[in-house]
Amino acid sequence: MSILDRIDSPDDLRDLSMRERRQLCDEIRAFLIENVSKTGGHLASNLGAVELTLAIHRVYDTSRDRLVFDVGHQSYVHKILTGRRDKFDTLRQHGGISGYPKPSESVHDAAIAGHASSSVSVALGMARARTLERENYDVVAVIGDGALTGGLAYEGLSDAGDSGEPLVVILNDNGMAIDSNVGGMAKRLSKMRVRPGYFKFKRWYRRAFGKVPAVYNFNHRLKEWLKRELIPGNLFSDLGFHYLGPVDGHDIVQLESVLRWAKELKMPVLVHVITQKGHGYSFAEQEPELYHGVDAFDTDCGIEHADQPNFSNAFGEALCELAEKDKNVVAITAAMCAGTGLTEFSKRFPERFFDVGIAEGHAVAMAAGMASRGVVPVFAVYSSFLQRGYDMLIHDVSLSNQHVVFAVDRAGLVGHDGETHQGVFDVNYLCSVPHMAVLCPASFAELREMLELACYRIEGPVAVRYPRGGEGTYKMSCGARPATVLRRGEDLTIVAYGTMINEALAAADALLKYGVGCDVVKLNFINPLDTETVLRSLQKTGRLLVSEDACAAGSVGSRLLAACAKEGVSLKAAETLDLGSGVIPHGCVPELLHEKGVDAAGIVRAAKRMLELDGNEVSAL
Repeated sequence: MSILDRIDSPDDLRDLSMRERRQLCDEIRAFLIENVSKTGGHLASNLGAVELTLAIHRVYDTSRDRLVFDVGHQSYVHKILTGRRDKFDTLRQHGGISGYPKPSESVHDAAIAGHASSSVSVALGMARARTLERENYDVVAVIGDGALTGGLAYEGLSDAGDSGEPLVVILNDNGMAIDSNVGGMAKRLSKMRVRPGYFKFKRWYRRAFGKVPAVYNFNHRLKEWLKRELIPGNLFSDLGFHYLGPVDGHDIVQLESVLRWAKELKMPVLVHVITQKGHGYSFAEQEPELYHGVDAFDTDCGIEHADQPNFSNAFGEALCELAEKDKNVVAITAAMCAGTGLTEFSKRFPERFFDVGIAEGHAVAMAAGMASRGVVPVFAVYSSFLQRGYDMLIHDVSLSNQHVVFAVDRAGLVGHDGETHQGVFDVNYLCSVPHMAVLCPASFAELREMLELACYRIEGPVAVRYPRGGEGTYKMSCGARPATVLRRGEDLTIVAYGTMINEALAAADALLKYGVGCDVVKLNFINPLDTETVLRSLQKTGRLLVSEDACAAGSVGSRLLAACAKEGVSLKAAETLDLGSGVIPHGCVPELLHEKGVDAAGIVRAAKRMLELDGNEVSAL
């Protein structure tokens, strides 16, 4: 029986010998590689966090102590050790366990953590609540994988260091650049600090001289003065943290010693841990970015580099063509160069490519500054990440009507990454921004046309939103027109936009077989909204059916109904199909579309209700 098979909860880790702990780390890595190769998920970051997570669970009781991850994709080992090993074949699958921490899933998950840079703020809130309620538990934040490039992390660190609250922040440094002031002298002294004998001496010193406050305080002030003189500019110390590190993140002895000492200090402590992304799997060690988020792959051969055509790549190619012709076109990304299709752009036009890190608000404000000086900035960003730049969308871009182009990737349902990444809110928040034009391509050809339109023929801010993955059966382009009628019929008006037009067309074809003729109106712009084309169709059919993969609040369907009421258009029937007001879980996109009733089958069912057709007359798809 393997050691991993014996681990059903963190309690089972307590009595393991050093040899058993090292063997367990090897078994966990093998388990991760085998399972993630089947389900897909975040691999490299978790392979690098095995020893660290094991050490955390041997020092802290996460059923009571609060462990906040940042970003949560490095939590797989935590899930394995907290009773979810047997469910790993369902990882990120519909109805299975999430790829991120989820409190509804386990008492060991302290907070949802799908976006970056918020862990210290959340952890400090928990620590302050603990103090107010006079409770006794520890709070730990694990921040890493680039999260320190986000400004919110520094807001949290600044307040936490000044607060004096007992709190441990673990910086999982797996390749990102830490400020150069944590340099050679700091590392040299830190090697001495992390020796087990050093911590025994420190404990003895504090206990012995702590009883003589005058002596202890004098020596402590002297030591702190020497540290400032020898190691000027240690950012974390300047913020009020007791800094420990760097620590070898793959040395279980060092890790446990440091974490136990950090726990005993009862003050704001930052533990700097150095790990290797992809550790223990050669393919991931050599290409950690490629193995960051993976689909299913062969463990013996690794990931094949052949990519299927997708909207991100189509956008990158189109932007390169525009940049070739116009030196004013620049590209901005927030730590998502490859994910947004900008790798080729970064190579061909390095002086016009700007990666600002996980700092979307800064990216939006910087783009506004560029636009004010005649540059054409194109900010490529995931829909769910642009949410963090909403204030700057209004304050820095909209109020001055700056011409900034937002290439909004992963709009709509994204699937397996789940509720933290579903791009279902941008229809609402983008259309609420004054002067903002919002375009929705349904094909690669249309994306190319709309991007050029956005850069050169529309004034003010403009967003081009498109989904993750590839195009469907619709491959035409009519992107220069606000709306287009793709099918003609007398009985029903079906309205859709983006790639949801594929579902609308499939439903219209199915209904035609049963004598139901549909106008299928494709909206190319959803802001401003071409209500005239839709209302003209409704004057003929009298029935409106809208299907969209966006949340109900601020949906296009609700705006069209309002337009009907305003213009006095009387409808025989109307139905708006959307994703509702709840949270959309993880799962593959077709499953989620079907579950929410917005796919072709859902449109057909709604049409049957509206036309009062017998259930046998129109079959579900």
